[in-house]
Amino acid sequence: MLLVWLLIAVMAFVGFCALGIWQVERRAWKLDLIERVAQRIHAPAVAPLERSDWNTISASRDEYRHVRLHGTYQYEQSALVQASTVLGTGYWVMTPLRLDDQSFVLVNRGFVPQAQKNGAWRHRQEPAGEVTLTGLIRLTEPLGGFLRDNKPEENRWFSRDVQQIGQSRGLTQLAPYFVDADGPGASIFPGASSATPSDSEEAVPASAARASGQLYIADEHLPVAGLTVVSFNNNHLMYAITWFGLAILVLLAVCYVCREEFRTRKPKK
Repeated sequence: MLLVWLLIAVMAFVGFCALGIWQVERRAWKLDLIERVAQRIHAPAVAPLERSDWNTISASRDEYRHVRLHGTYQYEQSALVQASTVLGTGYWVMTPLRLDDQSFVLVNRGFVPQAQKNGAWRHRQEPAGEVTLTGLIRLTEPLGGFLRDNKPEENRWFSRDVQQIGQSRGLTQLAPYFVDADGPGASIFPGASSATPSDSEEAVPASAARASGQLYIADEHLPVAGLTVVSFNNNHLMYAITWFGLAILVLLAVCYVCREEFRTRKPKK
């Protein structure tokens, strides 16, 4: 019986150590990812990916790359995708941008609160003609949201699924990623973020107010761009300590049991 328990203890010890080592490796990977993403975000904007690179796009190499786009917005083909942000719940405004080579890129122009889904911002005159913008490459979000599938036939979207949105709009030669447009973010709205506006940004006290628990933003500031969440949970060190700690407890327990077994079997003088 003792041998059975010792075998179980050895398996547990090895398993806990393996999980601890895995978390150490994950921590190293996460730190490297954070460093690479920080470098990309603050790097000067570069040209978007060539079409020849579309099939090989990857998160490790391309996501959050800072790019510059030039083209014409197709406003009438915009899609509103459910969103949850520091400004509250609402929608991302995803608008196709036709580039100079006639291909398309979906651009996340920003956020609108849920109560303002059909507000006056949708009917105001948008800038016509060609535009130049910068933003961050983001990978497509297939399969819908959590426990909710996209419903293209009803024009209801719960995730930024580039392929589905493109197919519903009849877009061909569509890039397999979307771009979060740069913008002032939540920092210009008092009370919406702890971030401090830069010297070139002034708070807009008249543009944001709480109404029934939902932030109201003046139509001239919609959609609000620059709300990309660029933060990563990095609890791997704590997890590693936990697993290694359990391994040590198993080892101590084995030592205690073996010692007691030895003492009980030791012949008395």
